[in-house]
Amino acid sequence: MEIYEIKQNLSNAQKKLHALGDSLNLPKLKEKLKELEEKQADEHFWDDPKSAQHLIKEYNTQKELFEAYLKNDSSLDDLLKTVDDLNKSYDEELALLLEEEYKEAINAFDDFEIKVLLSNDYDHSNAILEIHPGAGGTESQDWAMMLYRMYQRYAQKNGYGFEVLDYQDGDEAGIKSCSVLIKGDLAYGYLKGETGVHRLVRISPFDASGRRHTSFASVEVIPQYNDEIKIEIDEKDLEVDTMRSSGAGGQHINKTDSAVRMKHLPTGITVFSQTERSQILNRERCMMMLKSKLYQKQVEENEAKLKELKGEQKAIEWGSQIRSYVFCPYTLVKDHRTGMEEGNVEKVMDGDIDKFLFAYLKSEIEE
Repeated sequence: MEIYEIKQNLSNAQKKLHALGDSLNLPKLKEKLKELEEKQADEHFWDDPKSAQHLIKEYNTQKELFEAYLKNDSSLDDLLKTVDDLNKSYDEELALLLEEEYKEAINAFDDFEIKVLLSNDYDHSNAILEIHPGAGGTESQDWAMMLYRMYQRYAQKNGYGFEVLDYQDGDEAGIKSCSVLIKGDLAYGYLKGETGVHRLVRISPFDASGRRHTSFASVEVIPQYNDEIKIEIDEKDLEVDTMRSSGAGGQHINKTDSAVRMKHLPTGITVFSQTERSQILNRERCMMMLKSKLYQKQVEENEAKLKELKGEQKAIEWGSQIRSYVFCPYTLVKDHRTGMEEGNVEKVMDGDIDKFLFAYLKSEIEE
């Protein structure tokens, strides 16, 4: 690589680094670390072990972020000085060393960028992913099934657990709706940008005339509620219905009123579970899903306030079309928010969606 290319790339990385530093508000982060250190030194710190462990985890994450920024900034600055020295007096041995250290520095910067993009507490949560077909009957239900398989394969490729929370078969093919739990560190952080409407264009296998069809399915991704999050729900605010389960599940599933539908009256949020064998377990699962949805509501409200403070005018619309998957007359997957494209549709449908996930995350920082 030419020296001028290395200098240009290092300068660009340094500009991005400083922009990331501004987004982190480093002076405030430094104060926060000092506060957390003082809390850990308190003699009553371990009176509440659960709270103490959460604080230690927060401290370690924030400290690692702060130190990584300083290390990256120093490394990039040193390499830019080396470039200036080479421009004044070229030395082949130093040039080879520069190229080697340049690659390491860029890789370190890329790692840091991802850490910043996923630095919120809720980013580390498991993800609850729901898929619902749009209007169009069998065609849209089949598209919902294709998306289900895409996320299942994504989870497998990345070593995440994949647990079905609710699954309702379509009338002839596909699915009417499904909820799955994708388990692993940063599952929600990586997948949160998948929320929205996904559009399919293809020759329908269900149309005898071989016509081209456009189908839609909506995806919603929320962080799973966990015990570190405080969500209080009053029993009088709940409307709970029980019914007989339907669909696959063996003989037992259809013999008792084990399925549970739970509605949170103040917000209108409704959840449903029928995959467990008992009403008690389905009720517990409904409560977990409800608390997760209420937590997501808090996250959205906090992010909306932050955007308002920053003066951003970006609308938050869960129903907006985010991505198109075209199988005919050409093959292309395009994300309409970032412009990211991939011509190999089968590759994407096989779970290879990382480039779209990262492009979305980076667009959120750059705005």
